[in-house]
Amino acid sequence: MDREILINLAYLLAGVLFIFGLKGLTHPRTAVRGNLLGALGMLVAVVATLVDQQIVSYTLILAGIVVGSAVGAVLAQRIQMTAMPQLVALFNGFGGAASALVAGAELLRGALESPAAEQAAAQATAHAGLGIDQLVAVVASGLIGAVTFWGSLVAFGKLQEIRWLKKPIHYAGQHPVNALLGLAMLALGAAVVANPEQVWLYWALVAVASVLGVTLVIPIGGADMPVVIALLNSYSGLAAAATGFVLKNNVLIISGSLVGASGIILTQLMCKAMNRSLAHVLFGVLGPSEEGATADEVYQGRIKSTSAEEVAMLLETARRVVIVPGYGMAVAQAQHAVSELAKLLESRGVEVEFGIHPVAGRMPGHMNVLLAEADVPYDKLKDLDQINPTFEQTDVVIVIGANDVVNPVARDDPKSPIAGMPVLEVDKAKTVVVIKRSLSPGFAGIPNPLFAADNTLMFFEDGKKAVTDLVAALKEL
Repeated sequence: MDREILINLAYLLAGVLFIFGLKGLTHPRTAVRGNLLGALGMLVAVVATLVDQQIVSYTLILAGIVVGSAVGAVLAQRIQMTAMPQLVALFNGFGGAASALVAGAELLRGALESPAAEQAAAQATAHAGLGIDQLVAVVASGLIGAVTFWGSLVAFGKLQEIRWLKKPIHYAGQHPVNALLGLAMLALGAAVVANPEQVWLYWALVAVASVLGVTLVIPIGGADMPVVIALLNSYSGLAAAATGFVLKNNVLIISGSLVGASGIILTQLMCKAMNRSLAHVLFGVLGPSEEGATADEVYQGRIKSTSAEEVAMLLETARRVVIVPGYGMAVAQAQHAVSELAKLLESRGVEVEFGIHPVAGRMPGHMNVLLAEADVPYDKLKDLDQINPTFEQTDVVIVIGANDVVNPVARDDPKSPIAGMPVLEVDKAKTVVVIKRSLSPGFAGIPNPLFAADNTLMFFEDGKKAVTDLVAALKEL
């Protein structure tokens, strides 16, 4: 059988494995198998590509493997679980950058190989083997790849809480500037297709797209980072699929399309969870802008602080406890202490569950990943729709580092910036214990009336130390 046919059959097998791998990842019980199927599909795709010696020399491949493995090994050892969102942002960015560079290299190869006498004809129909469809794909790869790379770098800076990137940055004429950059990209894209031998036009397109990547993400606040991460993931997949058309590589088209489609679906789900439109996220619009009550008005004289010993006495008589984790748990790396607390309570006959908000943390599934690392059974993790009806029958809710996702004004105040956003209705429980270092607001920048509610006790302490002290106090009872 012809080698090209065998390679395409191997790519088809890899694509099927990718699809079944994604299906497996939709449920915790099949997630490990799904991950292995996806890895096997990638192995098949890599082996098939290595067999096709027309693509690149084995020397360059080996060099790439050595460098990539070295960088990957260092990152795997040094990156903490709390920094996973930042790492995902960089992965998205590197994927976009790779697509833009590969497409540019293919265009440059065509320019170097095209005889001068054939360039006029190449402009009309092809460019050293690149048809019009491939030239359009080159433009798409460069445009989407550059936006993804620089947008991901800005997202990384926001997640890393770099001082000058942490808060949304708005400037006069922001939307008209983005519109002009978009028009400039379209004009340069058309010029690349019409004059493929002028490679500098492609790099001009990449430069404009890079600026747009920065200006699109820089006004978006940290509260919207889970949506942005999902969207940038989709962009990286679309860039890879476009590069697949450039290289006429079927497995790259399939895998890129799967990543792009799944990223868009996840983005829509995240927007629904926040009651936001994608347009509002992209344009940095948080919601109604009318000013509400100040922190002094909400909190003054109404905050009741507590201690580990007092909370331990509450838990001693509780029959049902719900733990609500937030980004504060991730920052404090308190997931193992939280797991120990849950096991201790269960050993005393207390029913313990975890209330997980879809956008708690900095990326989709952030809390799930941290708690899974601490060996918390997945069936104990309940999403918003499952846990909300149970709060009225809950004796104690322990909120660890969450803020906006438990703020009742989203439900009660239509003028609030987070109005309509589905929240965990912890205020309906008999007692709420909020573990937080201070009364500082969440990313929405508004006070939380929950902290001053009659049934709320504030435990001001670092998340890990607070839970550790609470476990010690419980053991002494």
